[in-house]
Formats: sequence, structure tokens, C-alpha cells
Amino acid sequence: MTRLQFTFTLRSCFWCSCIIPKLALVQLASLKKFHVRLMSIVLDVDVEPSTTPWDPAKAYLFVPIVSDKSVDPLDEIDWDMIEKIIKTDAWSNPLQRARPDVYLGTNERTLGGDRREYGFGKLRHGMAFGQVSHPTYGIRGAVAQFDIVRASGLVPNRDTMQMQMQNVDMVKGKLMMADSFADTEVLVGRIVTAAHSGKRFYVESIRYEMTAESSFPRKEGYLGPLEYSSYADYYKQKYGVELIHKQQPLIRGRGVSYCKNLLSPRFEHSEGQEGEMEETLDKTYYVFLPPELCFVHPLPGSLVRGAQRLPSIMRRVESMLLAVQLKEIINYPVPASKILEALTAASCQETFCYERAELLGDAYLKWVVSRFLFLKYPQKHEGQLTRMRQQMVSNLVLYQYALNKGLQSYIQADRFAPSRWAAPGVLPVFDEDTKDGDSSLFDREKSLAEDKPQTGHHHDEYGDEEMEDGEIEGDSSSYRVLSSKTLADVVEALIGVYYVEGRKHAANHLMSWIGIQVESDPEEIGCPIRPSYIPESILRSVDFDALEGALNIKFKDRGLLVEAITHASRPSSGVSCYQRLEFVGDAVLDHLITRHLFFSYTNLPPGRLTDLRAAAVNNENFARVAVKHKLHVHLRHGSSALERQIRDFVKEVKDELSKPGFNSFGLGDCKAPKVLGDIVESIAGAIFLDSGRDTAVVWKAFQPLLHPMVTPETLPMHPVRELQERCQQQAEGLEYKATRSGNLATVEVFIDGVQVGVAQNPQKKMAQKLAARNALAVLKQKETAEAKENGDENGKKKKNGSQTFTRQTLNDICLRRNWPMPFYRYEVTFSNSMVGQHMQRDLPFSVRVNTTDRGWTDECVGEPMPSVKKAKDSAAVLLLELLNKWYS
Repeated sequence: MTRLQFTFTLRSCFWCSCIIPKLALVQLASLKKFHVRLMSIVLDVDVEPSTTPWDPAKAYLFVPIVSDKSVDPLDEIDWDMIEKIIKTDAWSNPLQRARPDVYLGTNERTLGGDRREYGFGKLRHGMAFGQVSHPTYGIRGAVAQFDIVRASGLVPNRDTMQMQMQNVDMVKGKLMMADSFADTEVLVGRIVTAAHSGKRFYVESIRYEMTAESSFPRKEGYLGPLEYSSYADYYKQKYGVELIHKQQPLIRGRGVSYCKNLLSPRFEHSEGQEGEMEETLDKTYYVFLPPELCFVHPLPGSLVRGAQRLPSIMRRVESMLLAVQLKEIINYPVPASKILEALTAASCQETFCYERAELLGDAYLKWVVSRFLFLKYPQKHEGQLTRMRQQMVSNLVLYQYALNKGLQSYIQADRFAPSRWAAPGVLPVFDEDTKDGDSSLFDREKSLAEDKPQTGHHHDEYGDEEMEDGEIEGDSSSYRVLSSKTLADVVEALIGVYYVEGRKHAANHLMSWIGIQVESDPEEIGCPIRPSYIPESILRSVDFDALEGALNIKFKDRGLLVEAITHASRPSSGVSCYQRLEFVGDAVLDHLITRHLFFSYTNLPPGRLTDLRAAAVNNENFARVAVKHKLHVHLRHGSSALERQIRDFVKEVKDELSKPGFNSFGLGDCKAPKVLGDIVESIAGAIFLDSGRDTAVVWKAFQPLLHPMVTPETLPMHPVRELQERCQQQAEGLEYKATRSGNLATVEVFIDGVQVGVAQNPQKKMAQKLAARNALAVLKQKETAEAKENGDENGKKKKNGSQTFTRQTLNDICLRRNWPMPFYRYEVTFSNSMVGQHMQRDLPFSVRVNTTDRGWTDECVGEPMPSVKKAKDSAAVLLLELLNKWYS
């Protein structure tokens, strides 16, 4: 079988160094013609090989090969296929080329409208009522009415073809096509162009049991009179075509889809299930075509299918080459695929992005810089250290580092659109309001260099050659804009990726390369830790046995522990407050907890991982850890107001702990005194110093203290966020109104103008959280009451897919339980009653989920629905009922 192979003449020049010197000019011209013909159909761009510029220094060619075992690369090329395709007379017919609407004068530039919005049926319906027509063009779009196509001379004289048909013996396996005869054996697998619509179809089979006089199928569930008596009647009424050869068998075809972005997550599971997934994802539909209305396209179906993958493949190859180049510059052995992950923004909408690595890199960078500053400047207090850290690792600073290293040239930040991808020798497709039409791929470079667009304020003093920060030059566009935060995030993501692949040595190498100059070895910082001298009276006032017992660790220097529990409100001779230790302890806990979550939940999406980290690393959660392990009783302070706050909070936490299985992870109803979270962080800093700066000892001590650690299943959602997401799903208007009377803040919650919740608290944010929680409770009670009242009626609604809890609910369950996302697919089945159906519209979806404890669920097949969303909702409801039975 013929395969497609691509080779490069750009940079790593396989073609340039090995093949081009051996190619004759005639051979090179043939390869170019084939490439332009193929990619013009794939990308739906009307170009001619003879008038298309091509520069061997900047372009590569797609050519078919028959073998990859030949010593001479020229012998691998399928020259027979190339010559057959480029020399066929079929290309003289504009219907066989891309953009036949331009030839016919029915393109969107003439008639207006979106080129892919309207189909031929909508075109005829609109013209019947005197509306302006908006035809589409291209692989799946109608180009014009059939009478326009016929009048243009693109379809041969049908009377002449009828006379020729009388001399053809159908037993020989011949079919009368629109312009010639075709063997039925070779027709399967080819592409045909429908003369009545301009659409193209893959030929799936020849239906010998069906003819144009076969009964046209009745729509499923429709009991009214038949709209069309036969296929011949259907084409006559809908397209105005009077079929001549009604006894010919019909062609069963599948629509040729637009070139798709195969890097999208929706194609992630297609490997290994290519046939099934291709039908599911392409929203396959079948039509039955009279052969006399079909032109056989010169390009084989298998060739076009393969070529439609090439834009996505080349996008990945090009981005991977950039990652390889950056890897060589950084000069550290890390897989290029991981570097590409760190360079890919979420806006690309691919199966990976830098956000997970950025989370880890951010925590490690904060830790390394905090440790360096803490040890380097022993006389600086916590506020000074925080400002110095901000000056070293703020987003603005990291952004400048990225610009200095030219990272903006490597970042992938735009979603790949195959229709806008410029294949060498084929003009790129631009939006109608920006493209110039006649300019070529290579002329555009010159014009952009001569007339560079101006953006923002004019600064003539900088000169014409200077570019804006974040802009990069390219062949098909003058510049692109990246936000400063994107560049800063990429720096942190690279640190995270290098930490994953080579731990601290690799991460420190990356930081040094990017320009973050910190001593990676604490011993080299040159600030020995002095033994603490604490007065005996203070040492006797601390219950070290109880405190060290709670921590399950024995301190070598108990002065560090005393410092860790001393508040600034209690000054003592020879004892500093805990703020410096809190500075380094906060960073070490952030790094250790983030690392634990990152490696524990490797398949968790970045957003959920961020939520986990936020729930585990926050002052509210640490304050509850302090109360749970009675660390607060050892706090040395001298404030009566602080004592009252701690006492009230301890009471609240005890009430929380009394509830079986309850853990708010910092989302409780009582605001914690900041000092309680601070001493947890300062104790972590004290352990780090006392252990000889060993983070493993810190984690060994704190892992049991933090138990139970938050998990995807136990992660609570903030009431404000939960209410907001619920209102967004229900398309309801949400509004908060806050007032203050003295020291008491009142927050009211309104949904569609109706008050559903109210709460009061001295702190406005806490009042808002309580009000949102009260509103959620009211809404859930209302939904429960309505469900009981409606009874069976509500159950029917669920089956029809109009219920509230559908795909989003199923997705939320999968996220909370750390399951893969649900797997949906079309349930396409054909029966004898469906033979001859023009298009199967209402297709049912099935769904299943791979649970971690019970494996795959049974497939739940929903009811057929007119839209994909409703069909998936119908299947999701059944699966939710199944999961409810399993886990209730």
C-alpha cells in the first residue's frame, strides 16, 4: 500500500543534501505539482502548480512512497502514482479542484456570509423565500445550485451520455458516472465529487440492491405522509435534477471532512481504535448517491485521509524541533518532549500544557531562593527577606530573564488551526477581512518587511528594526503577542520539568542558565548557624516533652524550638520571634507539599492540582493542624486579644473535629488567627535548621501532622465558587449585596433578583462565604422538594436529557475520584429497515467510565437525540444512576 512520507529541506536537510542534487528539474517539477494538488484539496485553497511560487530553501514536499528499504531514496518514490495524478484531465474541471465556488462566482466574497455556516439545503430554502443566498464551498460545502453548475459547462451533456449508456453492459461491473464510465471494483475507496452539491465523499460500497427507484426511507418516528417516494423523487424535488439512469446501483458514501486538529484532546484516545474513533469523532454520516451525478476524483481516498493528518504531524514536528534546539542550548540531558510540555500553554488546547510543571517549579523556586536569602542574610527580618525574594523571582523579573534568553521564540501559545496552516507551495488561509488574496507565501515576507504594522504608541527613536517584547518574526505573520505572565510561567515550568527529570541538580542548572544566581549548596553560602543561647528561666517555662512528643522529634538545639513558638508580642532577652523561621518554613512546606501532590496524582488535571495545593498549603489549614495537635498551647505571646481569638477558634475547630469524617481543609466557618498557622510554618523552619538543613527530616515530621492530607475525593469546594458554577450551568443571574453596620458585615445572595441567602460576620469575606453556603442549602432543599413533588414526571425528564445533573455532574465525579474522563461514542447500527436511509440524524450515544476500584462500567446507551449534546446528556443520566447504585 502506498504510504505518505515527508522529508525536510529546511535546516536538517535530508532532501537538500541527498536527493535534490540527484533530481532532474523535470522530476522536481512533478513532485511540486503533486504536492500542490494534494495539499490544495486538503487545505481547501485554490492554487495552480504552474503559478505557485516555491523556494527549495524554505519548503519541503510531501510525496508518496512505495518502499522504505531501497538504498537510493529516489527509488522509494511512487513515480507512477505521481504521474497519473498530475497528468489527468480531471483537474481541468473546477469542480474537482478546491474552491469551485470562486470559478462559479458563488463564493462568500460575492454573496457574503460565512463559508462554512450554510449548506446547500439552506441555500435553496433561503432563495425560495427571496433571501440572500450564502453558499459554502470546499470539501463538505455546496458550491452552487445544480442549474448553475450545468450552465457553466462543468457537467457533460446528459443526453449524449444517455446514448453511450445504452451500449454498456452493466454485468461487466461498469457504472455510468457524470463524465465517464468507472469499474465498480476500483471505485470503492476512491473519492467522488457530487455534481449537484460540490461535496466530496469517500466511496464505502456499491449497493447493488438499491437503485434510484428504491423507496426513500421514512424518518424514524415520523408517521405522516412520505415526503419523497423514491431517491429519484428526492433528487428531483430537493436539487432539481431529473435522473436518467435510474436502474444503476447507488453509491454509499461517507462525507470527506475538513482537515482536523489531531493534537486536540478529543483525539487523545483514538490510537488503537482508529476505525471506531474516526467515525465517532468525524460525526460520520452516510449518503446514497446516483453514480450519474458523481465525478471520480483524481486523488485516492487513502491518500487524502493520510494527507489530512500531515498538518497536525508537521505542527508537532516543528514544535518538537524547537524543543530539541532549546535542549541543546540549555545543555542538560532532559527529554525534548518534556521541554515541549513546559513550552506549551493551555491556550493551545492540546493534551498537555505547562501548568502542572509550573506549579512544581514555582514552589521549588520559592524554596531555593528563600533558603538562600535566609542563610545569606541572618540579620534581615522577615519583611526585608520577603521584599528581596520578590525582587528576585517576581513575574516581571522572570519575564525579563525569559526575554534575555529568547524563550518567546520557542513558546507554543496559539491553538493549532489546520485551515490556517501554510503548507509549502500552498497559500495560507486567512480570515476574509485580513487576507489580500493575490499575495503569495513568499511575497508576503517581502511586503511585511517593507510595511511593518504599527501597534500602540509610536516611538520613532527606537528605530524601525526594533521589535516589541514578546514578538517573533515568521514566514506567515509579522508578529505575535505573548503576555509577560506567560513567559514567567514558562520559566517556572522549565524549572519544574528539570526538577522532575533530574531533581535539584537539573533544576539548579536550569535556574543558573536562565540567570537566577543563587548558591545551590547551603554549605557554600558561608553563614554558619550559631548555637542558640536561651536563658534557663525561659527554657524551664516550655514543656519540651509535650511539644517534642507532638512533633515526634527531638531537637538538638532547643533554642530553635523556643524561637519558633515565640510571638512578637512577648519580647524576651536572647529570644527572637518566629518570623524569620516562618519565612523559611513557609517555603519548605510549600515545596514539600506541592512535590507530594504532584507525584501522588500524576494524572490529575492542572486545575484540580492547583485546588489541592491551595487546600493543603494555606494558613487556615495549618491553624487547624496546630489546634488538632495542641501546638497552640505552647505559643508564647503577651496579647489578651490574641488569647480570646485563639480560644474562640479552638472551640470552633473542636466542633468541626467532632463531626465524623469532616475536614474543612481551611474552609470552615471561623476565621483562624494568623499566628496559629505561622507557628506551624516556623516549627518547620526550626526542624529544617536543627536537622542540618535536611528537607527529608522536615517531611518525615510533618507528614503525620498533616494527616489526613487533602485528596481529590475529599477536596471541598469553596461555597462561593460552587454557587457561581451552579448558576453558570443553570444560566441564572448571581448577585451579592454587602452592607456594614458597626463591626458587623451583612451579605445577601440574590439569584435572578430573588434573595436566597444571607449571613452576618465581622469579616466581609467570611460573611460572603456563609451566605453562599446558606444559599446552596436553600437551593438543594428546593430541588429535593421539587423532585419529590414531580415524582415520575421528573424521572421522564431525566430520560429525555433535560435534567440539571448531566455530563458536567459526571465529569465532576470523575475529577473528585481521580478517574479518567468519561468515554462517549456513537452507537451506529444498521438494520434492514434502515437500508437506503439518506442520513442517520438521531444517533444514540453510549458512555462508560473506567473506575479505579471496579474497572470499566457497563456501556449506558442513551436515547437518540437530534443534537450531540442532548444525546450525550441522555447517556450520562443513565450512567449517573448506575454509579449511584454502586456507591450509595
